Amino acid sequence: MPRLYLVALAALAVATAAFSQPKPVEERRMAEAERGRVVAEARCAACHAVTVNSSSPNPESPGFEDIANRKGLTSATLRQYLRNAHNYPDAMQFKLDRGQVRDLSAYIVTLKRSGYKPAI
Repeated sequence: MPRLYLVALAALAVATAAFSQPKPVEERRMAEAERGRVVAEARCAACHAVTVNSSSPNPESPGFEDIANRKGLTSATLRQYLRNAHNYPDAMQFKLDRGQVRDLSAYIVTLKRSGYKPAI
């Protein structure tokens, strides 16, 4: 009986450790989103509100929270848009590389909220 108890205890410890650790995919997504936040603050914040509950410096530029909560927006559709520089306004005088596009889209989708209501 004590041996069975030790085996069960060991199995419980392994299971607990497995569930308490972020999964590799989750870790990668969290890292991408964090890099995307840095890109947003460095490259986008002059025109866009890049954080929750903030206002865009340029009233014509939508905030990232508004973008994230548009119907049908996914990380994939956002990446597709960001990859095509012809979508950018003339005022945007830079391009994003593939890694920046991936990271920026990962960050923006973290701003999606259930029941989101845009500020008027």
